[in-house]
Amino acid sequence: MEISAFLSEKLSAQYGDEAARIFAGFSSQRLTTLRVNRLKTDADTVRRALADAGIETQAAAWSEDALILLNAKEDAVSALPIFENGEIYMQSLSSMIPPIVLGAKPEENVLDMAAAPGGKTTQIAALTGGRAMITACERNKMRADRLRYNIERQGAPRVTVMNMDARQLDDLFSFDRILLDAPCSGSGTVTEGSRGQFSKDYLDRTVKMQKTLLDKAIRLLKPEHELVYSTCSVFREENEEVIASALKKGGVSIVPIDDAAFEGMPKLPTTIEGTLCVCPDERYEGFFVAKLKKAGKSKKK
Repeated sequence: MEISAFLSEKLSAQYGDEAARIFAGFSSQRLTTLRVNRLKTDADTVRRALADAGIETQAAAWSEDALILLNAKEDAVSALPIFENGEIYMQSLSSMIPPIVLGAKPEENVLDMAAAPGGKTTQIAALTGGRAMITACERNKMRADRLRYNIERQGAPRVTVMNMDARQLDDLFSFDRILLDAPCSGSGTVTEGSRGQFSKDYLDRTVKMQKTLLDKAIRLLKPEHELVYSTCSVFREENEEVIASALKKGGVSIVPIDDAAFEGMPKLPTTIEGTLCVCPDERYEGFFVAKLKKAGKSKKK
């Protein structure tokens, strides 16, 4: 597989010998994966339905709801009733990680800052048994419409869709938990059929937006509460450097992600302890996840 010079040179400079694993992942034929929608069914029921259709599956070691299709693509699944009924959601394994790390609880107010097409929003709803109050922002109208469609089909209750840029939310809002799956270069999702376009100018503009979004997320987060920042990128400018910028400003600290909780996942080294970077391979997209906690308000003496 031919990789752009910009991508090759940057990843080689950042990861050294580890970059070879990333390049191998780009060349892999990625398996199709899906998430069981716990709001409507369970993993055993879905696996039986897939087996009846001749589709072999394997669950990820870290979640029985994350299923890998061993001998089928999405088109074979989309014709099945479990797809039409919203009992499953076609979702990459890597993109299932941020909602799990977020750890939202029932009755909490949760903000999903860049929510479309809705995989993570509906996953948060499922993980909380439909009992969290979720605000899902999407600035693009067509994508916001798609978000509403997926929320309805997945049967996710207590979700409010706001067709707006999350950076424009009034600072009077406050949330118990925030997921910022930031718009990014997509450098972790490169495949033979989708190589992406990368340049220094595009990356600089993207990083600037990511930092602005994270600053906003921190302002909207309640003191002593937590947020998750994630990207489908393996560029450190979009990942550790964005987090480092927030840490330097103060008021937040790293909440270490339990590495053992994601058994069997291919990981890349990170420059900030407690963060997670997934190496692309035949099952996973390249992905970065970090969890931050906002400091409490200082007490007046």
